[in-house]
Amino acid sequence: MARSPRKPVAPTKPLLKSPVRIGKLDTKAIIGELRQLHEDAEDESVGLMPADEELFGALLHLEANAGALKSEEARRKAAIKRVMLWEYLREQADLHQAKAIEQARADGIEWADLVPALAVNAPSAAYNKAKRLQAAVLTEASQGDPPVRRTPEAVRDAKRQAAARAAVQRRAEAEAARRHAALAPVAQRLLDHRAGLDDDEDVSYWLDQVAAVLPSCQTPTQLVSLQTYMEAVVRELRRKQRETGKAAASTPEALLAYAMAAEVTAG
Repeated sequence: MARSPRKPVAPTKPLLKSPVRIGKLDTKAIIGELRQLHEDAEDESVGLMPADEELFGALLHLEANAGALKSEEARRKAAIKRVMLWEYLREQADLHQAKAIEQARADGIEWADLVPALAVNAPSAAYNKAKRLQAAVLTEASQGDPPVRRTPEAVRDAKRQAAARAAVQRRAEAEAARRHAALAPVAQRLLDHRAGLDDDEDVSYWLDQVAAVLPSCQTPTQLVSLQTYMEAVVRELRRKQRETGKAAASTPEALLAYAMAAEVTAG
């Protein structure tokens, strides 16, 4: 039986794979684990090891004293963790170097002045290296998206995406401000005249929720909560009105507050 011909692999396929990134890491805990391995091996130099917070110094010490680990399993475990921590340091170095370059440029420093600091030979090379390093900053701000590749095209695309996300966020904040301006005064009026509203247990519960969220109601999520609670107040007042055949409020002020809440939540 003849075999089906294999599809040729595109020569660019390896270049299209998303790079893997360490990301956030509890480095103190990992250094603590490595310290424990050396203590268990009765490494006499462990007392000279830098503190867990001093990642770079601790890694240099562990590297110099790796032979103190007696078991193959301990050496293997320690080596893998050291590799991971060095990779983490490299990522952090890229991120903070990119931020330092950005600050330098904001302070008016020319690309030519950054040539020796970036270990390149020309201002254009300094510029290109800075653009590649921006991938680290964009990845850090990408909120879980795949890491940004170190190419000018990928950096430009990531910047466009970041700008689009920022625009969406600004629109959400503007809408939140508009909704807050409409909801907050009505919510406060409900609370001011709650004594004149039906004191049903469910009505009281939702009014308490309104009272809890209103003072700190700033974010879109909090505004959604406020809207939800006010809708619940209106819903429960209507239910009581249907069940009892009585007005939902006993004072003109409370009745007006109820009517305003019904109108603003409907819109």
